[in-house]
Amino acid sequence: MALKPEPTAPFHSVHYVLRVLEAISRHGGGVTDAQIAREAGLPAAHLTSMLLMLRREGYVEQVADGAYAIGDSMVLLGSGAAREQALEAKLQDTLMSLRDSVGAAVYISRYIDGEVKITQYADGPRAPKVNEWVDFKSAAHASAVGKCLLTQLDQNGRRDHLSRHKIARLTSRTITSERVLFSKLDSQPATVPVLDLQEYAVGTVCAAVPLTAGSAVGCLALSMPIEHAHRLRAAADTLNRGAAPMALSLAI
Repeated sequence: MALKPEPTAPFHSVHYVLRVLEAISRHGGGVTDAQIAREAGLPAAHLTSMLLMLRREGYVEQVADGAYAIGDSMVLLGSGAAREQALEAKLQDTLMSLRDSVGAAVYISRYIDGEVKITQYADGPRAPKVNEWVDFKSAAHASAVGKCLLTQLDQNGRRDHLSRHKIARLTSRTITSERVLFSKLDSQPATVPVLDLQEYAVGTVCAAVPLTAGSAVGCLALSMPIEHAHRLRAAADTLNRGAAPMALSLAI
């Protein structure tokens, strides 16, 4: 039986949204708005506005022939490989947008199984990524990414990491004392970006902020050539503001 919207009910009523999503999900290759209206029992005027809202939020997408299909935001509510691919694509889009906002290459890094790992990044001709001349796994003591991850570990976790990855001098600015490094990590305010001022690589400055999603240890970082160092503080502040929605995406 077709649903009949009450005159006073808003077009985005949850009940009608669910009926529309159900109708679209039944057609894997896409479905026309006329067919959606028939299956959901919605007048065309209500459906048009609702589809516009759902497209804007990413729950549906319009395919080449004008038909509607389930979008990434809807896929993210599911599970399995499709969800993982949709989440990765969503994070990549967010990273590219953040790259353009800060004018620098941006990275997501996580501490997984005792190692520093860059899981995703976004760079470009005007925002080159850092030259990984030393494996990031071995340079946690020198890079903004590594130090930001180490701040989130306890003393035993830090010592365990450094027992496997010995502190080495990478540039004249690299901290080579474990005592000095731990002191700096302990005094790092949680709300202030961690900076790398040519400690990892000569000619490159970086910043990183924590990403907390459950018990995971992660960070959001940026890098830029030394000639843009005057922009680092402002870019780091923008990065910090972008960390909240990024963390939310990771936690979905």
